[in-house]
Amino acid sequence: MTDSAPHVADTHDLIRVRGARENNLKSVDVDLPKRRLTVFTGVSGSGKSSLVFATIAAESQRMINETYSSFVQGFMPSLARPEVDVLEGLTTAIIVDQERLGANPRSTVGTVTDTNALLRILFSRLGEPHIGSPNAFSFNVPSVSGKGAITVQKGNKTIERAEFSQLGGMCPRCEGMGRVNDIDLTQLFDESKSLAEGAIMIPGYTADGWYVKIFSESGFLKADKPIRDYTKRELHDFLYKEPVKVPVSGVNMTYEGLVPKIQKSMLSKDKDAMQPHIRAFVDRAVTFMTCPDCEGTRLAAPARSSKIADVSIADACAMQISDLAAWVRSIQDVSVAPLLAALSQTLDSFVDIGLGYLSLDRASGSLSGGEAQRTKLIRHLGSALTDITYVFDEPTIGLHPHDIQRMNELLLQLRDKGNTVLVVEHKPEAIAIADHVVDLGPGAGSAGGTICFEGTVDELRGSDTVTGRHLGDRAQLKPTVRPGAGALEIRGASANNLKDIDVDVPLGALVVVTGVAGSGKSSLIHGSLGKRDGVVTIDQGAIRGSRRSNPATYTGLLEPIRKAFAKANGVKPALFSANSEGACPVCNGAGVIYTELGFMDTVESTCEECGGKRFQAAVLEYTLGGKNISEVLDMSVAEAEEYFASGEAKTPAAHAILDRLADVGLGYLTIGQPLTTLSGGERQRLKLAMHMGEKGGVYILDEPTTGLHLADVEQLLGLLDRLVESGKSVVVIEHHQAVMAHADWIIDLGPGAGHDGGRVVFEGTPAELVADRSTLTGQHLAAYVGER
Repeated sequence: MTDSAPHVADTHDLIRVRGARENNLKSVDVDLPKRRLTVFTGVSGSGKSSLVFATIAAESQRMINETYSSFVQGFMPSLARPEVDVLEGLTTAIIVDQERLGANPRSTVGTVTDTNALLRILFSRLGEPHIGSPNAFSFNVPSVSGKGAITVQKGNKTIERAEFSQLGGMCPRCEGMGRVNDIDLTQLFDESKSLAEGAIMIPGYTADGWYVKIFSESGFLKADKPIRDYTKRELHDFLYKEPVKVPVSGVNMTYEGLVPKIQKSMLSKDKDAMQPHIRAFVDRAVTFMTCPDCEGTRLAAPARSSKIADVSIADACAMQISDLAAWVRSIQDVSVAPLLAALSQTLDSFVDIGLGYLSLDRASGSLSGGEAQRTKLIRHLGSALTDITYVFDEPTIGLHPHDIQRMNELLLQLRDKGNTVLVVEHKPEAIAIADHVVDLGPGAGSAGGTICFEGTVDELRGSDTVTGRHLGDRAQLKPTVRPGAGALEIRGASANNLKDIDVDVPLGALVVVTGVAGSGKSSLIHGSLGKRDGVVTIDQGAIRGSRRSNPATYTGLLEPIRKAFAKANGVKPALFSANSEGACPVCNGAGVIYTELGFMDTVESTCEECGGKRFQAAVLEYTLGGKNISEVLDMSVAEAEEYFASGEAKTPAAHAILDRLADVGLGYLTIGQPLTTLSGGERQRLKLAMHMGEKGGVYILDEPTTGLHLADVEQLLGLLDRLVESGKSVVVIEHHQAVMAHADWIIDLGPGAGHDGGRVVFEGTPAELVADRSTLTGQHLAAYVGER
């Protein structure tokens, strides 16, 4: 054996996938080079995420979980083995996905990155005056104290008096939320009615419902007495009574006043995580204001009084992170040197990744998709681990072309440390840095799921795939722009980092608001326009849905379909819902039966009773236009649109919703497909279709190109044009140069991020922006449209 022969351990340089069949993948075979950057491209819904996340990353995580003891596995999520024949050469996978950070109202940038934990230790060691342990600086820990008798068995002495107290950092008034709420009682109940007549106007509190039953049968109130006739005692019991056990229908239930009940069930949750009708009620009934005791810092007075070099922990968390990093470096104390080093490294990572403009007290639920994704990446930047597989889902979301360069450098750094980097991406600037490209398609949904191309970026450009043809696309500036008719005035906008700016947003035109990440775009548009009457906002918030939800239920399409079936057959509409009376009794309308096997994989098998159709056999005998409800839910949007357009099945309400789904490019989607199987781009467009039915003259879209292939962006531009031509005004927060070039008017914010941004640096047409070239956006747009 010669010295030059490679060691057998060095020959495993490929991740081999054979026969991948997750979701719409059609038995895909692919070899991916290790320690290289591989980009996966293809139209939205072509199977990229199914291959990368649901197959490769999922199996890696599942196999790592199996190395733990069965006791530990019992506490971990159970992951089923992906539908694949062979997966070889896997390494540990770290997933950095698009999921927004948790919308817990107690969660901030500082808590999700553990930076607050380091700061709390720092202040507990060096803060003057010294007030206590790190818990004394935590806004999630309340102060507690108690005293009493305890039993201690020491010889004959058994009773001792004991006292204890623990100083927490939570502001007692707002309970660490930073804001207090004021409830408008007139929105909670109609005082002219009794409980039996439906006096309570809160969603879910129907006159015959269980909630109201507890009030009626508690013994404190009379169900048939109008609320305005209540005595002082009855009104207090109705609104504010402390929790107490009462018998209701022979069962012991907890009775509690209406106001604390609402505060616990609705107001302790983040508004963004609420269902739309609950959120509408909260907007109507509750006003939130900054807590006057802690001034929004969430911290109790002792935590704010302890300082290091005249800076309290509240001041530190409110600083822009780039400034905070400089302040931490100014602290010279050898007793906490390791702590300062760890804190500096984390804060520098924020700056390196382009998030230096954030502050640690920023609520994590308010971060955009791109900001959330980069925040997750911070943990891995300084890691000494190598030979890891990093999996990214569109890391350029929310990034200005200027910032994409920085993200590309980070991805290449991870690769150069000896890691395998897998990226699902649509932006040409991000595809350009790939060592290897895998293009899936050719279409979306059932028309996708195959590999159309594998090779280098240059080979992709020369290929005849959809991605190859569109990779060199460059949008042209429009020869004429719409003049606009009137304007929405924004005056003195100063939310977050905005510098008291005035701007006019033209009506009757396509307006694009742009600028580097963190320049104040969302603060300006959502903060100043989003809450006005007649404005429909389509944000980046994820669609939440279980495996029982599908496009038909999410868009409200199922309602007219059920009514049409019921009318045609003379039966109840509820029979045509797999979540109600029509459900198969064996699988409860799921179509599959899940068998839990403890820490082992959950086994999923098609229900033998209904054959996966989800409905009772009797329900499937009822037809409309020659098809039963299961066959209708198996149709694609395009087929269903034709089916409900004419003949016996003609249903205008259903046809109108299907029309909107086809309009946003989802004609291929099956209307009964579980929402959990949709890609990010499909969910974004589903949300867009849903909101297009709302009555409003102004539409605000927050980065609608998220998850969209270059070919899909053309269709989106056509849709935006149709919206404007139908008399709507469209305001788009966007970084995609094709959308900028297509605009009638551009508002560019900057010049930088955080306190270096918050100003309007340009207003005008795209052609004027390109000619002016005084801003970063102007320079990148000029390069994009080929202007020299």
